[in-house]
Amino acid sequence: MTHKIDQIDRRILHALQRDSSRSQRDLAEEVGLSQNALWRRLKALETAEVIQGYTARVAPEAVGAALAVFVMLRTRRHSTDWLRQFRLHVETIPEVVGFYRISGDYDYLLKIMASDMAAYDGVYQRLIRMEGLETVTSFFAMESIFDARPLPL
Repeated sequence: MTHKIDQIDRRILHALQRDSSRSQRDLAEEVGLSQNALWRRLKALETAEVIQGYTARVAPEAVGAALAVFVMLRTRRHSTDWLRQFRLHVETIPEVVGFYRISGDYDYLLKIMASDMAAYDGVYQRLIRMEGLETVTSFFAMESIFDARPLPL
């Protein structure tokens, strides 16, 4: 279902990206709508899957997941069936918080959050159990400048 995004929707989305925990009354006031009008717009945005859920950002250090690792993967297999199996395999690894099929010299990019190098090694060992991986290259983040930045609207 497609949904045409207008300026009011953009204001709603911008406000929600800053803080999705606020009340509908506060949000309606900020964007200049009645609560009923805001509720209808929110439901339309949710139905169209423009809004795909509401979450809390958690400080990785606070939960013991401060090591960010970006893993570039190259595979020898490119079939639809292999990708489906690989996707299912990666989904069983909770430390993988981002998963992308990419262009260029590598085929996939994973973002992994782990507590330390030993924990990452455990993730790596689980990851390479998948047959067909040719190259697995890890890059360790030294510092997070920013992450999960709101989408530009």
